[in-house]
Amino acid sequence: MRFDPAQLRTLVIKIGTALLGGGQTFEGQVMESVVREVCRLKHENDLNILLVSSGAVGCGMGALGLTERPAALPRKQAVAAVGQAILMHYYETLFRTYGEGLHAAQVLLNLGDLDDRQSYLNVRNTLRSLFDMKTVVPIINENDSTAVQELCFGDNDTLAAKIAAKKNADLLIILSDVDGLFERNPAVDSAARLVPVVEAITPEVAAMAGGAGTIASTGGMQTKIQAARIAHAAGVPTVIANGRRPGIIQGVLDGTALCTVFTPGREALSHRKRWIAFGRTTNGTLTIDDGARKALLRQGTSLLAAGITAVGGDFDAGDAVEVRDAAGQVIARGLVNYPSDDIRRILGKKSGEIAGILGRKDFDEVVHRDNLVVL
Repeated sequence: MRFDPAQLRTLVIKIGTALLGGGQTFEGQVMESVVREVCRLKHENDLNILLVSSGAVGCGMGALGLTERPAALPRKQAVAAVGQAILMHYYETLFRTYGEGLHAAQVLLNLGDLDDRQSYLNVRNTLRSLFDMKTVVPIINENDSTAVQELCFGDNDTLAAKIAAKKNADLLIILSDVDGLFERNPAVDSAARLVPVVEAITPEVAAMAGGAGTIASTGGMQTKIQAARIAHAAGVPTVIANGRRPGIIQGVLDGTALCTVFTPGREALSHRKRWIAFGRTTNGTLTIDDGARKALLRQGTSLLAAGITAVGGDFDAGDAVEVRDAAGQVIARGLVNYPSDDIRRILGKKSGEIAGILGRKDFDEVVHRDNLVVL
């Protein structure tokens, strides 16, 4: 599959930890190669390019002589604080060397920045202003030095996909140390075949993903699958490719690179729906029966109390929750009209019974269809 640079407006490129310092010391060859390609693309095309870069913890580990990724959050944050300065220094030096007038801009984000609707819009507006400058390449990373555990993105694959969705990107390229998604783990089975195109992320496709690979990495193919799922819902194609291969970005664009292409969804979600689905931290779960599952998936209905079989977590009205089927698969996310304690009292009941149980009935629906995103 070919992507014509002349037809692209916004390109998001994620560089994984394994490429920038997955071992015990920082490795700069891939960063240099990617920056050179980015500079060439910027000069040859009227193209907005945004880099989502891992590597802060890896750079910090190298500087401090650590051989194991910190397990305790405060320790990880301290190492990231050391590494972030080093990481951005490398980027600044490379853009100064190869950019011919291009500049790097650092943008650090926490997941909480995407939770609040106004903050969500502010991030999008800031990136738009940076792109309007024409000579700036934003470099985004999770703010590891201040993020708390429950607010962490978990991996920059997810962050890259959310940013690509936010910016209506035309393409998301996730660079890793593998050629893409394989039917089986190629490190274990040398006969495993690369999957060149994925049109739908089915449970079978998700099962092909493995775990994290290096001591400095938090991600793996699982987080890349989740990133592709987010981008798919936003109408953004996603490519997983090997960043160690020379000229990999151009190879992806002209269709000659070994890679896996995840095609976009036919209808992109609105920005509000994207915010509900992927821009908020979920604070609980609602498990539903088969009848409710069919109604949500096939008829696009609201979620009523009658179809709910279990409630997980504690949350307030207006919070985001995951909706799971009887098998535990997440099929939707939405904003609830009732707090968790009230839903536990009315689950399995008809809407006409709510007032008698709670002493009031604020809504007929636990999650209205306008505040529900089927995944």
